[in-house]
Amino acid sequence: MKKHLLFGGVLAIFVQAVLVTAQDEDERTVLVDNKCKCVRITSRIIPSKEDPSQDIVERNIRIIVPLNSRENISDPTSPLRTEFVYHLSDVCKKCDPVEVELDNQVVTASQSNLCNDDSETCYTYDRNKCYTNTVPLTYGGAIKMVTTALTPDSCYPD
Repeated sequence: MKKHLLFGGVLAIFVQAVLVTAQDEDERTVLVDNKCKCVRITSRIIPSKEDPSQDIVERNIRIIVPLNSRENISDPTSPLRTEFVYHLSDVCKKCDPVEVELDNQVVTASQSNLCNDDSETCYTYDRNKCYTNTVPLTYGGAIKMVTTALTPDSCYPD
């Protein structure tokens, strides 16, 4: 029963995403572009090979596996990651609030109810997030521990 509900939820997200995302130049609709997990999901409507009078939805799921990714991306000394897990329901959830009009009232809603979990495992740096690490620095013969930015563009405003 839970799998049926999960599948229905994922299907609903895909249908919603088709309605709110923009078209690419080659008529593909970008459903998900998750930079944290290195996943991009697109779809497009094409004629069916069996019955050209019918249209079908073609999904394209592109996963880039970062081979030199660390278990803890903020720690360059952690071991290399050997396991990559992709849950379609997690990749496709959209937590950004969207304004929707209901009964002549504008309300703010998100397309997922599982947005409170901030423990998403990233396989590469999210360029919009600031990552730091403490490293030893030798200065004047003394070793000091300093915090350094691993993604300086996102840590320091222009």
